Amino acid sequence: MSNPTALRVVLLPLAVLGLLLVGGTLGYRLVGDWGLFDALYMTVITITTVGFHEVRPLGPGGRLFTMALALGGVFTAFYAAAALIRAVVAGDIRTVFGRQRMESQLAQLNDHLVVCGFGRMGRLVCEEFSAAGLPFVIIDRDPRVLQDFSLPHGIPLSGDATDDDVLKQAGVERARALVSAAASDADNLYIVMSTRFINERLVIVARAESESADRKLRRAGATQVISPYTIGGHRVAQAVLRPHAMNFLELATQSAHLELQIEEIAVHEKSTLIGASLKTSPIKSELGIIIVAIKRPDGKMVFNPVPEAVLGADDVLIALGHRQQLDRLEAMARATR
Repeated sequence: MSNPTALRVVLLPLAVLGLLLVGGTLGYRLVGDWGLFDALYMTVITITTVGFHEVRPLGPGGRLFTMALALGGVFTAFYAAAALIRAVVAGDIRTVFGRQRMESQLAQLNDHLVVCGFGRMGRLVCEEFSAAGLPFVIIDRDPRVLQDFSLPHGIPLSGDATDDDVLKQAGVERARALVSAAASDADNLYIVMSTRFINERLVIVARAESESADRKLRRAGATQVISPYTIGGHRVAQAVLRPHAMNFLELATQSAHLELQIEEIAVHEKSTLIGASLKTSPIKSELGIIIVAIKRPDGKMVFNPVPEAVLGADDVLIALGHRQQLDRLEAMARATR
């Protein structure tokens, strides 16, 4: 929603000028029986003090009205003009139009991502989404945090993510997924509950600080719960126990690493890959991609599938290969027969 204070600062001077023009025009029509254009013209030259001659001779009543309009209208008009200039200099007009442009962009978003909280974790999540070229909305209750936001493909929205109106403004009804990365477990729990009520099918990934919060967030409707401390501790341990494997996984999961990447690719229901096996499909022979696992629609994960494994609709392929090869495979998975 637009800032009511900034909007009032912009609209009030314009409303004052409009009322002066309407009042002066009606007054000249009554005291002088003039036409609409002549009355408006006389009002403008009186308020602006340009000093032009009267359009028509004025009687005592017309001259009295002109004096009243000149004395009252000039000061009022100059005050309104000064207020409008002040709004331009202070950036209120830019704020209003910028807000309207942002609301228009939010209304056009569909199948996008929503991130709640622009702290250290939220900032990293937004950077990953931006690097992947995915449209997203970032919500934070502190407008100063989002003041210099400049990540491509992202729209900053200042507001409280625990508020249903703010979530709806971010378009969670049309969103693809939501990441709740607020600073406290209580806020994340409230965000998950509110979002799940608004959109039952939305994928929700929530941050948890404690094990008890993990269970509560899942009960509240979180699709997946991430604990930064648990993941951090696990990665530290693996960096000591399996350093080479850890380096490989880090490189393969970074979008900036073009040599080798791991990607999830969904097989659409009318894809040309349906019914083909890994052996007969061009996945290995033409693209040189390694299929690490296949997640079936029933949730079963088939690791290191055999060459005779047949692909079906809604399978998710966990693929390892070069970025260009993965893009070609994704095109095949989407291509219709």
